[in-house]
Amino acid sequence: MSATFNLIPERGAEAWTIVRDAVMMRYGPLFPNRYDMNTTPTVRDLVYDVGIHKGEDTSYYLAKGYRVVAFEADPALAELCRSRFRAEHASGQFDLIEGAIDDGGSETVRFYRHPTISVFGTTDAEWMRRNSRLGESTAIEVPSIDFAACIRSTGMPHFMKVDIEGADRLCFEALRRFVARPQFVSMESSKVSMADLIEEFELLESLGYDRFAVVQQATLNGRVLETSRLTGDPLRYRLDADSSGPFGEDVGPWLARPEAIAAYRRVFRRYRVFGDASPIRRTRVGRRLLGELSKVLGVPLPGWFDTHAQVAADYSCDGDSP
Repeated sequence: MSATFNLIPERGAEAWTIVRDAVMMRYGPLFPNRYDMNTTPTVRDLVYDVGIHKGEDTSYYLAKGYRVVAFEADPALAELCRSRFRAEHASGQFDLIEGAIDDGGSETVRFYRHPTISVFGTTDAEWMRRNSRLGESTAIEVPSIDFAACIRSTGMPHFMKVDIEGADRLCFEALRRFVARPQFVSMESSKVSMADLIEEFELLESLGYDRFAVVQQATLNGRVLETSRLTGDPLRYRLDADSSGPFGEDVGPWLARPEAIAAYRRVFRRYRVFGDASPIRRTRVGRRLLGELSKVLGVPLPGWFDTHAQVAADYSCDGDSP
């Protein structure tokens, strides 16, 4: 969000969102190729898994009873997930859209596939260079995905998980074309720049999100969740390795923006000492020492975090699908 909006007094971001959406509601129909006003309902049992990887999160969403539309740019991972969720696809519970989210209008996008660490796949050349110390990526061309067109086709999801290594912002920018919003969203937070992280919060606030949760990802491997299915029936679920974990009402505590930013400032102090850009991580010996120290202390050093957000008002109530 532009720095100009920071000059709006208390609750300015929320007020701006209300004014903007009112203007879009009135004049959006004059620009049908740009805005979708009241034509895209929210679907309460739909989840978007943007960056499905090996299906670690999709398996959890399906177990809770949601329908899942997943996105994956890496052809090998897309094929793996098509095989893993073949039965769910046949029953209409799962669909996979293969390609990379893009806003350039081209038919294909350059995707950098890492040789050994599949989660490092990215369309961002800077991210590719940052990860090159752990192996040189191979560039391939993959289909381009118009994210807004996908939302128009499926309806607005109830929850949207985005983890596409450097391109998360494109998905959230696409939401500006709609009045409805996912009630809950999550994104992988910046690990290298506090300024970038604050911009992420400004983007979320400009879309109407005003409660945030800062969720450590490094402690989720194998965690057992006591939650419930959409039907209300209890569900006991063990998370896969590399899972993003719970979402919605199952995460917390929910914080206002100043509290969440304060929590991240503490996280960034650890990043400076132990994070990806820290001196100790520049050598194999240093990385090994950190791994052993983390095991001894029983805490991640420093781990990594996702930002979860919930919408300030129910933007999805008009035209909802049950």
